[in-house]
Amino acid sequence: MLYFEDFHPGQEIDLGHCSVSESEIVDFARQFDPQPFHVDHEAARASHFGGLVASGWHTCSLLMRQIVENLLLRSASHGSPGVDEIRWLLPVRPGDVLSTKMKVIEITPSKSRPDRGVIRCEYVAFNQAGACVVTMKTLGMFGRRPQDAA
Repeated sequence: MLYFEDFHPGQEIDLGHCSVSESEIVDFARQFDPQPFHVDHEAARASHFGGLVASGWHTCSLLMRQIVENLLLRSASHGSPGVDEIRWLLPVRPGDVLSTKMKVIEITPSKSRPDRGVIRCEYVAFNQAGACVVTMKTLGMFGRRPQDAA
C-alpha cells in the first residue's frame, strides 16, 4: 500500500501500457464523441488527421485506467479535487500502444486534515515510437501512513 509519505518531488512511477484497437476507438466515439474523424473511415481519411483517430476523451480514459489499475488501487487514495490541465499533443491511432508514467511535482501535507496530503503530479502517455501523445496535470489526495502501519 502506498501512502502520502511514499511520494517525493521528482519521483517517476511507471504505470504500464495498453493497446488501442480500432473497434475501441469507434465504439467509444459513437457513444461519447461522434465526430466524423473518430467514427467514419472515409471522413477520417479526408480530414486533417488523414485517418481514424481516438477521441481525446478516449485517450484520457485509457490514461485513467492505467492510473487506477497501477497506482490508485494499491494506494491510500482519497480521490482528487480536479485536473488542472490536459494537453492532447498527438493523435492516437488504431494499433498504438500507450505507455504511461506519473511524475510527482509537489507534495503538501494537509493543514486542516492531518490524516492526508495532496500530491500535484503530471501524467504522461507515450506511443510505441516514444512520442508524447497526452499530458495531464492533477491533484491527488492520499492518506497518511497510520501509526500502526509504520
